[in-house]
Amino acid sequence: MKIPYIINFEEWRAGFEFYYPVKVRFSETDLFGHLNNTVPFIYFEQARIEFLKHLGFMQTWLDPSNESIPVVANLQCDFLKQVFFDQELRVYVKAESVGNSSVDIHYLGTDADGQSVFCGRGTMVQMTKATGKGKPWTDEQKDLFLHPAVKIDG
Repeated sequence: MKIPYIINFEEWRAGFEFYYPVKVRFSETDLFGHLNNTVPFIYFEQARIEFLKHLGFMQTWLDPSNESIPVVANLQCDFLKQVFFDQELRVYVKAESVGNSSVDIHYLGTDADGQSVFCGRGTMVQMTKATGKGKPWTDEQKDLFLHPAVKIDG
């Protein structure tokens, strides 16, 4: 499999720790009975928000007095295996790299057997509400992104 943002798939996959469990709902499948191609983006959002909550970022961003907010700048998904109604998945999320005010977030969906079913990546930028310009991460925030060390079972 050739995915442009992944050099060594097994090494990349081994770097995930944090996941969010999801179960495929009937409404998320298409006429052919498999997961609609738009749904992994919803799963990415769910996993990303739980990851950011775990790190303490969401609580800060949701505080009305806080001056910064997160914005997703881009998002992509690569489909590896078909997924069907009622399957239980784990959607893994990690910060692959952290820039000045952006973070490259990677995702991996696995089925109950641990098989990779989809993967993806996206850039999220922290920006100020007042100017709409990027707000740099602190060293503490960068460290939190790169060392979350936790798994959750929803």
